[in-house]
Amino acid sequence: MDRIAQRILKEQSEYLTELREYSSVYSSWALVEEELQRPLEGVSGSVSTCCRAMEDLSENMSQDFLPVLREYVLYIESMRKRDQCQAEYEGRLEAAVLRRQEDRTPIPAEVEKCQDKVECFNADLKADWERWQRNKRQDFKQLLTGMADKNISYYEKCQSAWESLISVLQDKQTDSDKTTETN
Repeated sequence: MDRIAQRILKEQSEYLTELREYSSVYSSWALVEEELQRPLEGVSGSVSTCCRAMEDLSENMSQDFLPVLREYVLYIESMRKRDQCQAEYEGRLEAAVLRRQEDRTPIPAEVEKCQDKVECFNADLKADWERWQRNKRQDFKQLLTGMADKNISYYEKCQSAWESLISVLQDKQTDSDKTTETN
């Protein structure tokens, strides 16, 4: 999920770069075409509004979504580390028990160190596990709902920007129709 979020952020960044280029192209074009100046400036303004909305969306994702997601990824990695430590302990304990049965030697210090590590991990894990179980469903629900709301807001801003351009384009069409009728 973290990789997917990173990819989305990268694609948003690339899209934002393209939008900025389009905005400046339409602005430059408006300076050259006097007849189309208002519609082209309108398109440039709409694209600029979409740029600002995309900047907000990307910023919210990188500040709100990714840190929480990374925290859960780190938690999962610590669980894997704990499982590896547990497996190492069990392997060494089993080997020590076999040697002890054969040689009647005491359990080596390595096994006791592994046992201490496992006990420390278990104590930390128990507290974290209970907290994580309580919070994970609610956290992800809030996280994903928040992202959905921010995406909706982004699309509403873009829609509003483009809808505001409709009247400018209709005015231009009306002006063109009047010019055609007088000729």
